[in-house]
This record gives sequence, structure tokens and C-alpha cells, in this order.
Amino acid sequence: MTALMAEADNSPSESHGEGAARRLFRLSVGVFFIGGFLTSSVSLLVPQLKLMLALDYTQALLVQMAFHASYLLFALPITAFIVAAGYMRAIAAGLAIMAAGCLSLAIAQHALSFALVLGALLLLSAGQTFLQMASNTVVTVIGPSPGAARRLTLLQGFNSLGTVAGPMISAPLLLAGREGSTSWTLTATLPFAGTAAITALLALAYFRHRALLARDEARTASPFVSIRQMFGIFAQVRRLRWGTAAIFVYVGAEVTIGALLPSVLMLPDRLGAGPVAAGQLVSLYWGGAMLGRFAGAWAMTKVNEARLLAGAAAGAVALTLAAVVLPGSVAAFALIAVGLCNSIMYPTIYALALPEDDRQAPIASMWLCMAVVGGAVVPLVTGAVADAGALLPSLMVPAACYLFIACFASLCARISETRS
Repeated sequence: MTALMAEADNSPSESHGEGAARRLFRLSVGVFFIGGFLTSSVSLLVPQLKLMLALDYTQALLVQMAFHASYLLFALPITAFIVAAGYMRAIAAGLAIMAAGCLSLAIAQHALSFALVLGALLLLSAGQTFLQMASNTVVTVIGPSPGAARRLTLLQGFNSLGTVAGPMISAPLLLAGREGSTSWTLTATLPFAGTAAITALLALAYFRHRALLARDEARTASPFVSIRQMFGIFAQVRRLRWGTAAIFVYVGAEVTIGALLPSVLMLPDRLGAGPVAAGQLVSLYWGGAMLGRFAGAWAMTKVNEARLLAGAAAGAVALTLAAVVLPGSVAAFALIAVGLCNSIMYPTIYALALPEDDRQAPIASMWLCMAVVGGAVVPLVTGAVADAGALLPSLMVPAACYLFIACFASLCARISETRS
């Protein structure tokens, strides 16, 4: 771990050595953890706002639309900022924006204003987009390429740890109390007010250590050239087109289930759990993803990654359908178990979708990052189906998403076997 991150040859002298590598790794741990904590905590706003403001599913799931829309709205200007300012300054800016978004969200919750909540979430997600686009890339450029996957997997483990901690810490604060209680709204602001303080400190730490990575590391190409070429590369590379669609539906399905899971667990014909207990049980969903990530990394040494992805997607389809048709606790825990199937999907789809030409990778990465907007669209569609019919049948929407991923993985597996 001490040799985790070595700087490029053109970095400042202070950025060289094991001490700099350790500092940058510790900073990255904080970023990945807080990103996971916020993602799972924001999902709990769906049942919270339904209780506080008597919203329907479509309205409540606007939370996820606001939280994920920035990946489409701001991807291009954020890419230009990263190219101009460098990765470290971009991460510091993203963390500062996240701190402002968390503080705004706490204020909006106290004011019981749904419009302000959505605006705060859009601001928060803009900061998250900075981290999504800069932090993952930093992990690959600050050390030898053969160790990049190991470094990223290790840090994603801390991200998963954050998604598990989020419901455990936030659920009692966000979901306890009586509808419309003033004391409840004050308590509900604590997770995001506290996170605002932590992200502000992380932003200061990144800005202070901005010389740990050369400012010119991100200057791989003119941002205007990238924008001009992006549609051409997307049209030329079939695996990128299908992979972008697969990322879109994967994030949408994962976010949808995470947001609706507490409501499913509270149904009398499932677990009949109370709001706090249901919210905390969501940790098992995210915890399955954490355990599956490490198990999947080992399994990929034994099984073709595309075949493994196809199996995981097929398992997610079966478990989601089981949650719809089976009774009681069996259905509830089948839906929770979908988290285990989710674990390998994002990094595997991402790797399978990248073009073979490394020179096209930056623009391809931009498309794949923009596809995260599926977390805004799919939950909204699912909420509309739930309002038109019922909650459980609406889970057929994420089931269809996983079916698409299984088809994408099977196609990739066939191509790989043909070439071998």
C-alpha cells in the first residue's frame, strides 16, 4: 500500500516518494467513502419525503432524478474544467460544491420545501460528478498501470463501506418521528449537515495537497477537440454504444431498488417493518454489493468476465421477479439479495465498453459517465408505473433493465470467444 501511488516524471519534487503516495491514498479513501455514504443516504429521502410531505411515488422519486441529472447536464463543462485545472483542483472544487449542496439540503429539509430539496440535490450531484470523473481517473494515472485495477477495487471497497454505513447512521435520523413533527425535521438535517462539514474539510485537504499530482496530468487533449470528436467515436464504436446503454439501465435499476426497498419492506404482505427498521435493512442491500465486489474480483480470475456479468444479470432478473411474485419475507430478502448481483456490474460493463484504441478512452469515459443519468430516468419511470398500478408490479421495470444487461454481456462473451 505504501507504494500504491507513484507520481509522473513531470510532477513537482514534493509529489514523489512513498510519503506522497500514502497521503494521496488517505485522501482518496475519504472521497470514496463519503461518496458512498451520500448515495445511500439520499436514497432514504424517498421514503422520508413520502412520510413528511405525503408525496406519491413519482414525486418522491424526483429525488433520484435531481441527484443524477447532473451527470448529463454538467459532464462537458466539468471535463473542460478538469483539463484546465487538473485533477486535484477539480476534486477540491467538487468537494466544496458537495459541501454547499449538503448544507443547502439540510436547510431545505428544515424548511419542508420539496422544491428546495430538489435544487439542493442538483447542486450536490454536480459536486459528485466532479468526483466521478476525476477521482477514478486519478487512481489510474498516479501509479503503474498493472496495479490500477487493484487500487481502484480497494478504494471502491471503501465506497461500498460508505453505502453500508449510510442507512445505518442516517435511517434513525431521517425516518424516525411523527409526520410533520418539527423536532423530526431538525433531527433529519443532521446527516447532511454533518456531511457538509466533512466534505468541506476534505476540500481544504485536497487544495492544500494539490501539488501531490502534477497539474498537467489532466492536460491530455484540448477539451474542444474532445467535444468535437465525441459523437464520431460514439458512432464508430459499437461496444461503446451498447455499453453506454448498459450503464444507463444498470445505474437506473440499482438506484430504483435502493430507493423503493424501504417501501417494499414496509408492506404488510412483505416484512411489515417500521420506517427506521426498513431503512436500516437497506444496508444489507448495499452490503451485498460490497461483499460481491471482492468475491467478483476473485471470480474473474477463474471465469470470463463477460460470462460472469451475464450470470449476475440473470440472477438479478430472477431475484427481482421473485420479489414480485413470492410471498412474505422470502420476497423481501430476494430483493435485498439483488445487491449481491449488482456488485460487479458497473466496473465490468465499464471495462467491456471501452474501445480497444486507448486514445479513444477519455471520450468513451465521458459517454459512460454521462450514462449515469439513468439513475434519474429509470426511477421516475418506475414511480409512474407504481402510481398507475401498484408498487410491486413496478419492479418489472428494473427487472427489464437487468435483462438488457444480460443480453449485452452475452453479446460480449460471444465476441470474446470468437476472437479467441
